Amino acid sequence: MTIDEYIAAQPEKLQPLLISVRETICTVLPDAEERISYKMPTFWKRHNLIHFAAMKNHLGIYPGDGGVNAFKDEIEERGLKYSKGAIQFPYEKVDLELIGRIAEWCGMNNR
Repeated sequence: MTIDEYIAAQPEKLQPLLISVRETICTVLPDAEERISYKMPTFWKRHNLIHFAAMKNHLGIYPGDGGVNAFKDEIEERGLKYSKGAIQFPYEKVDLELIGRIAEWCGMNNR
């Protein structure tokens, strides 16, 4: 499966958002390879940098525990749910600018 196929398999109303998330990450990680890993769109360079996934009620962003910790204060200020390596963006609160900064951090800090 490719990321294009992953997006096409999601509900039609989510597809434009998923395309935007992908484009945002591609912009800040232009050298990363796109692949599917753990059944999620993944950006890889020597190892997995960041994943995203469409869930029933939220967009999951998976930057690993370092990425979550680096943005923990901002995540909490925005009232987003998170765990050790994941951030949940309710679909109405997806922040592409923040996702881009997290992805950029992953590219710079996960060597």
